[in-house]
Amino acid sequence: MRPDTPAENVDHAAEAARLERTAGLYPEDAEALLLRAAAHLELSGDRPAATRLYDRLLSPETPSAPLERPSLVRALKASNLWEYDHEAEARAIIDGVRAAAPRDPAPWVIVAEALAAHDELEAAHETFTEGARLLLTDVPEPPYATHPLLYGRHRVRRMLGLAHDEWDTLADTLHSMPVSLDELHDPKRVWSLGSDDPADLEAEISRLRAELGAYREALSRPFPVAMLHWPAGELAELIEAYPPLAAEYPSYEEHLATTEAALRELASSGTPNLGVVPGTVPSYEAFAASEGASPADPALLPQYATTLAARGLAVAWPPQRGAVCWCGSKRPYGECHGR
Repeated sequence: MRPDTPAENVDHAAEAARLERTAGLYPEDAEALLLRAAAHLELSGDRPAATRLYDRLLSPETPSAPLERPSLVRALKASNLWEYDHEAEARAIIDGVRAAAPRDPAPWVIVAEALAAHDELEAAHETFTEGARLLLTDVPEPPYATHPLLYGRHRVRRMLGLAHDEWDTLADTLHSMPVSLDELHDPKRVWSLGSDDPADLEAEISRLRAELGAYREALSRPFPVAMLHWPAGELAELIEAYPPLAAEYPSYEEHLATTEAALRELASSGTPNLGVVPGTVPSYEAFAASEGASPADPALLPQYATTLAARGLAVAWPPQRGAVCWCGSKRPYGECHGR
């Protein structure tokens, strides 16, 4: 599907089928491709078929490798199940996601939004708060991926009539649209839509434009600005096969240090949604062949990183508190490159 295809012109069932076929050709990308296929099936109204795809991903017999984001798949499955009257099963899965305490903010947001959509505001607030407490305690700067967690929590607290707390204030600070979060999340907004006063309607249009701007900004960054990371064995193989690239990577230690330094520099300049994407020599050679270029060309490296990130293979940087370092050392980030 072309990115500029209007949503109303998309054949969601056909797009889901295409993505399933593609997943069969590229099993290493099956998780990302099948999740997109399931989303198209939900949009087409075929929610049982979407559930079958989620079950396929979660089946221990199907994937060739462990799922990268199993909690995300379970959260999406629960949200989908609740939409076609499988509430009990959805609730059980949501309880399981919360108990698993994933370090990924997306599952927290999805299950909390599912609860809020079905008027379970207290449970939604508890879920948003659990996720925020786990991922944002003692974190100097909330990672880009956690912003929806704070925004959703702010909205639910406004609906519950709760007073602002520190995380609400932080959400207000992170929100950069002309209309404040308090206005966007005002429970009384719905009443303005029934007003005969043109001023009320004009104010609501202004708020909706601000919301649309926020959505467009989020969609304009669907994947991280990613730095390419070569594991030690892959880097040695790369340099042996393509000696001209030795100038880019004098040593493995310097490669790691340069990657971390570049990420910190991007973060300090205000660039959001950063990530690290691991490279492999076979996939790099295949990418070079598809571009009709030589793998020895250093100019190909950033293009390769961007392509991998667009396929959903990037790991968010900085890692969440307590998570292992991006370099593959298996040590916590705070004790490794996060020092």
